[in-house]
Amino acid sequence: MTTKLPRIDGVTIAPPTSLVVEWSDEGLDTIDLAGWIATGDDLLAPLRDYAMFATARPGLYGASVVWGDEEGDLVIDAHHLRLLAAEQKPFGSKDAAAWQGEIGLSNNEAADFLGISLSTWNAYKAGALIPTPIVMVCRAARRDPLLLQAHLRPRRPGRPRRMEESVR
Repeated sequence: MTTKLPRIDGVTIAPPTSLVVEWSDEGLDTIDLAGWIATGDDLLAPLRDYAMFATARPGLYGASVVWGDEEGDLVIDAHHLRLLAAEQKPFGSKDAAAWQGEIGLSNNEAADFLGISLSTWNAYKAGALIPTPIVMVCRAARRDPLLLQAHLRPRRPGRPRRMEESVR
């Protein structure tokens, strides 16, 4: 199986730390790079200066975004930009329901896995704003089945047995 690598046709700046990336295959994404820059230590420190950040342009035939010197270290590849864009997309009630269906959890199991009440999970699926940490866990569990396998405690169908019945 081969995966087609994303290509960038154009880049514009959305101050202070976002790029609007025009993909050759899928329209536009606005991607906030504040976290990427903040965790890049001294290597990415020059991008904290808006004058330098504003020099962003497609590089390597659309395979990256570069700043400053073409041969320099200030670059992010299109693949990671696409991953950041996907992670930053809104996640609403339809996404929550789709996630639950893909993972194959009951409402109770989804609530248990996320560490929230059943009524809160149902409120999210009905349109309540879903907090970022819940979105992050849902996306992480979709990407990495091991996370789900390690922390899911499946429920058994039917009524729970009384304690004295389960001891026998």
